[in-house]
Amino acid sequence: MESPTHCHHRSHKTCVSLVPIFNHLSDEQMADIAALARSKHYKKGEFLYQPEETSDALYILNQGMVRIFHLTESGKEQLVRFLQPGDFTGEMALFRSSVHESFAQAVKDTTICILKREDLQPLLAKYPAISLKIMEEFSRRLDQSEKQTTLVATEKVEARLAVFLVELMELGENEVTLPMSKKDLASYLGTTPETISRKLSSLEENGLITQVTNKRIRINDVDALLLV
Repeated sequence: MESPTHCHHRSHKTCVSLVPIFNHLSDEQMADIAALARSKHYKKGEFLYQPEETSDALYILNQGMVRIFHLTESGKEQLVRFLQPGDFTGEMALFRSSVHESFAQAVKDTTICILKREDLQPLLAKYPAISLKIMEEFSRRLDQSEKQTTLVATEKVEARLAVFLVELMELGENEVTLPMSKKDLASYLGTTPETISRKLSSLEENGLITQVTNKRIRINDVDALLLV
């Protein structure tokens, strides 16, 4: 029978191997990083971190789901993104001392692997490819953030919703699955859940979409949808 320590280490290695910034490494390099990781469990509703708390670690989601959000000046939540297993947050902490600017909250019971900056920095020097992968991820997130800012800046909620739905489409597929609740989608698009429901009904009445289920939507006319 395996010792708890061995099982624990193996779960860290699995956690590390989920992440795009690490999964290109050799088994030996991965083991080096896994040896530095520690696990932490969060119950649904618990916060991994909140604004103004010290940011000094990389958080890798092993199991569960986490939502990252800001509070606007008026106190409304502005959803930034969801983290699924293999996603990570806190990467800025690997390069500089700072504080968190957003909230990270467990959507359901969640297990996180945590890598402290002081432990990981020597390995970034040892394996420069990790730093390059992190920069790629920064670039991807910046692009995502700019898209969201553009969406929220768009005057009409219908237009924001239309662009969001079209971007969910896979090549050759005309059905999409909403990756979040209507409440979270409203937060992401800077509106209310009632407005989202109303606009979806309006798009359906105009024949542009069909609401197959609560979260599954068929897009009937992409070109017309983008013109709303």
